[in-house]
Amino acid sequence: MHFHGTQVRQQAVTLLRAGARNADVARSLNVPKGTISYWKHVDRAKRGECPGRKAAPCPRCDGRPLDEAAYSYLLGLYLGDGHISHYSEHRAPNLMIACTDSWPGLMEACEKSMLAVFPGNSVCRVRRKGCHNVKVYSKHLPCLFPQHGPGKKHERRIALEPWQQDIVSARPWDFIRGLIHSDGCRITNWTVRTVNGERKRYEYPRYLFANKSADIRQLYTNALHQVGVEWTCLARNGEPFNVSVARKASVALMDEHVGPKY
Repeated sequence: MHFHGTQVRQQAVTLLRAGARNADVARSLNVPKGTISYWKHVDRAKRGECPGRKAAPCPRCDGRPLDEAAYSYLLGLYLGDGHISHYSEHRAPNLMIACTDSWPGLMEACEKSMLAVFPGNSVCRVRRKGCHNVKVYSKHLPCLFPQHGPGKKHERRIALEPWQQDIVSARPWDFIRGLIHSDGCRITNWTVRTVNGERKRYEYPRYLFANKSADIRQLYTNALHQVGVEWTCLARNGEPFNVSVARKASVALMDEHVGPKY
């Protein structure tokens, strides 16, 4: 990443205040257009020229009501495929969920949940090869996702705060659906059995959830236990990894409340 000095930034701001176009300033100073746009936004914001939409108060800091169903789902997505980044002291941290292009419905659901949890904040999609990163910026992300921290999730402790556990306990299916939509899937397994001397192929559906973090797997299986879903844990390379739901009654429950990705 290339960092531009204060002098270059001030040159850009001076040209922008004089009415120069973003593209022309970017070209003349050899600075990415997006950087120029951001500098312009910060300068105008400091002068009160672009108030924009006012973000809603924080549920944790200000007591604003929280859409618990949307939050429980978004928490599941975050624990599976999300992370919080803070690239610059001038910008609010951002929550990013990686969503494959194969399931546009999942991407829509992710965006919808972000807008419900952070009303008034903008949500954007950043194109990547084969996927989009769905992002929301808010200085209150650490308030709502205190699990954020340095290092990979499976290398550090992941535990819910009491208020988070209350929400998950009240909305377990939303939490389960978020985890399945991030690190899970619904597949069709098959096996061959001999019946009356004849080998027959049988197919049956199964839900799998794969995560290296024992803490996150525990949160998932606790939620499954609460809603009456039976599960087993499968190992990979001798270590617990996959949580499998294969019993007919349990799969029927998962189909009713979760279903396959779309």
